[in-house]
Amino acid sequence: MTPVTHTQSERPGQAQSGSGPVRPRRKGGPGPRSAFAFLPWLLLGMGAFSNVVRGETPNPWVGGIGLLVFNSLYVSVVLQTFRRRDAHWTYVALTGMAAVTFGLTIGYGGPWLALFPLLSLAVGTALRGRRLAWTVGALTVSAAVTGAWRDADAWSAVTSGYGTLLSGLVTAAILALSEKVVELRETREELARVAVEQERLRFSRDLHDLLGHTLSLIVVKSEAARRLAPHDRDASLRQIADIETVGRQALTEIREAVTGYRESSLSAELDRARDTLASARIEAVVRQSGPAPSPVAGALLAWVVREAVTNVVRHSGATSCRIEVAGTTEATRLTVTDDGRSPGKGAQASGSGLRGLTERLAQAGGELEWGPG
Repeated sequence: MTPVTHTQSERPGQAQSGSGPVRPRRKGGPGPRSAFAFLPWLLLGMGAFSNVVRGETPNPWVGGIGLLVFNSLYVSVVLQTFRRRDAHWTYVALTGMAAVTFGLTIGYGGPWLALFPLLSLAVGTALRGRRLAWTVGALTVSAAVTGAWRDADAWSAVTSGYGTLLSGLVTAAILALSEKVVELRETREELARVAVEQERLRFSRDLHDLLGHTLSLIVVKSEAARRLAPHDRDASLRQIADIETVGRQALTEIREAVTGYRESSLSAELDRARDTLASARIEAVVRQSGPAPSPVAGALLAWVVREAVTNVVRHSGATSCRIEVAGTTEATRLTVTDDGRSPGKGAQASGSGLRGLTERLAQAGGELEWGPG
């Protein structure tokens, strides 16, 4: 059963409400994951590097400069990808690596065909989705064709193509899984932070509602005891005894609020409202109709009654207050009206009490309205 509340005064006032979402953020950067992209680079590139060093490559300066350019672009792509995957420079660098790869493998063949798997590994690091699939597929075919043509060896074509395909897809899969693990951890941390913040807000709302009502009741009963003391000592002592009872009850409720077990029933809060209004010399009229709300809805409406009665006693200057609870099978409407004055310009109609109630009810699918009748 959804709680629906409505509070109003018979004089002009004002109404406000508000809410706010929380959204998690994603972080990233080079770290242990980048080592996965660098280790194969060190291993696969050794064959071509060895050929250059030992002078087994024609025009070794061309091969050496080509390797230097390829390796520089490779390192740049990997580091840039872990900062920002869709950077324009990443696509430029991959294009440059592809040009160097085709030039060196067509020119030299043999161990230089290992540049195709390295290029595919860089692509698997930088690209995702259809771009990854199409690019790795094209590189696989290119590696196989280049190996077959340059070395005239079917086995060279198979190993080059298979190595290129495997490098790109496995790299992309492992890094994607790693990214999901990081996102999951960050989301879990964010949820924990939000849970702490929600608990802090819950305690803040509970403490405000509890102390606001209790202190108002203590002030009202203290004033009554002071008025009665000169001519009715017994009545004054009863008011003082009530103050002691209210104080002890407040201590219990604060302990319950701290532990998160503070729940008040609607009927009990209506009884307290009658007593509070009577102590403030405000005529109370309480009417209930229809089916009773569920325990959860009743606890929420009890908070509304407490806050509304506290505001009537503290701010309205009313002489009468009417509380109506009308229940149906789908919702319960609580209406609190009084004949008090309108809030002054300095009054905070959007104070933390009403704002907290608005948040409570919104979380349960209810609404809170207040203003002039």
